Amino acid sequence: MAVFWHFRNRASGLTLSAMISDASVKGAPVPAAAPAASAPAGQSDGLVAASPVVASAALPAMPAAQHVFDTERFNLTEYCLAWNAERQPDKAALILLDDTGIRGEISFGQMYDQVRRVTAALHALDLAPGSRIMIRMGNRLEFALVYFAVAAAGLIAVPTSAQLTPAEAGFIARDCGAAVAFVADGLEIAPPHPGGMRLLGLDWLEAAIRGRRDMAPVHLPAHDPALMIYTSGTSGRPKGVLHAHRAVWGRRPMGPGWHGMGPEDRVLHAGQLNWTYTLGVGLMDPWAHGATAVLYAGPRDPSVWPLLIERAEATIFAAVPSVYRQMLKYGTLTPERLRTLRHGLTAGEALPPPLTHRWFDAASLPLYEALGMSEVSTYISSGPETPLRLGSPGRPQPGRRIQVLPLDGGTDPVGPDEVGVIAVHRDEPGLMISYWNRPEDTAAAWRGDWFLTGDLARVDSDGYYWYDGRSDEVMTVLGYRVSPIEVEAALSAHPAIAEVAVGPRKVDDALTIIAAYVVPKPGRAGELDLDGVNAWVGKHLARYKWPRDLVLVDSLPRGVNGKILRRALGAG
Repeated sequence: MAVFWHFRNRASGLTLSAMISDASVKGAPVPAAAPAASAPAGQSDGLVAASPVVASAALPAMPAAQHVFDTERFNLTEYCLAWNAERQPDKAALILLDDTGIRGEISFGQMYDQVRRVTAALHALDLAPGSRIMIRMGNRLEFALVYFAVAAAGLIAVPTSAQLTPAEAGFIARDCGAAVAFVADGLEIAPPHPGGMRLLGLDWLEAAIRGRRDMAPVHLPAHDPALMIYTSGTSGRPKGVLHAHRAVWGRRPMGPGWHGMGPEDRVLHAGQLNWTYTLGVGLMDPWAHGATAVLYAGPRDPSVWPLLIERAEATIFAAVPSVYRQMLKYGTLTPERLRTLRHGLTAGEALPPPLTHRWFDAASLPLYEALGMSEVSTYISSGPETPLRLGSPGRPQPGRRIQVLPLDGGTDPVGPDEVGVIAVHRDEPGLMISYWNRPEDTAAAWRGDWFLTGDLARVDSDGYYWYDGRSDEVMTVLGYRVSPIEVEAALSAHPAIAEVAVGPRKVDDALTIIAAYVVPKPGRAGELDLDGVNAWVGKHLARYKWPRDLVLVDSLPRGVNGKILRRALGAG
């Protein structure tokens, strides 16, 4: 597949003179050791000072800021790539690393040219507008190529995790009615497949790129669908979250409100491209800002990240809190390895204050947290202009319409320090269109003009949000949302298990695992151990859904209605 990419050691740079015109956050960064304003009772009152930063008004404008948001003529791919291909065609768009070094690199000019060629090849398949195109490829340069070509062609990309079992991938293919599935070597999609689904691989992509035809991104209404991400739901069945082309425009507040990217940045993300956190912060956001994206496709060695930061000359590193924990425990955080790094970003799960302290002490660099979800992406964060307050994910990003609504109904916000559910106004361009073929779930997520995130929080007098868990039972583990019902269904089929319940168990300040509480069948307790149970679960579930602790119990805690009390699991 050498036709796709060229290799080189360093990317060229480009300095832009334009300025951000819509920065709306006021105030300056808090200096080191500044006292924190009052926090809610029981919360840490510490504030971690950021290193010196540039106010957003002095940051170069993202190339896409030149783009006029025309609701009738918009395309996600054109937004992210066209400006860069025209103004800086030789600059590295995407660098892929493995444990030995640079595995591949592609420039903006090459990427846009190849995207246009694949777009033409997709068009030649005579697919109906809005057809779903499943991507099962892992962290590869080809993943990015397919994703943007699908959006350019007016089709709907359905990224999926390479960690899914073939059966899990098969469910998604059938649920979304995939017309095409791009599958890398070594990965499978279990039958039955949707009627007429075509399986395409790297050889098809290579032929498309060698073809002479190309096609510019089609202009569509910004509200037309472009992307569907599957996430765990309370029913135990993954559900598709459908997003429009406008979702990439809806990411603009993250620039001044969280990550502070500019065209000179190199952004290294530790996640996988099927995840909205990685797809957004690790790929679309860097390109929208004219920056270089860097991804990793090697063995998941927890000690490798400081070395990768050094090799990539990364200026921003993004990961879930548990990755920072691993870096501190197993990695070597020397000044030389972190010399190019300006700050770290974290999302996917709550950032424990002790971990923030340990990172700041070891790296002397700020760590900015964000709160979000697949349905909205991030909307609350700390950043260069919002000082991190320990224990809080921050404040709403500039321009976001966010409220905390009462748990028992109504659309008037709760009072200060009162716990409610975080809600996002329907005018938010980054908000999903709907859950795929789940009208009841979609309707249940709304209260008037407000989308209910399911995240509980309270707001202090300074506008900082304090996370208080989920209103549903979906677990967040290592940045993944996992339904306990899905895991329980796989475990309950084990021949030695009579009853089972799973829930999150906090190991320490930065690590939460899935624990399985199992009632064995009479006389069969000796057949149950963690390795054996996971060997059984591994036939049905991706590895990140496996329990990491197995507890044998005589009975499960239940309420008066017989429902399992998950909050009581492990008590006593």
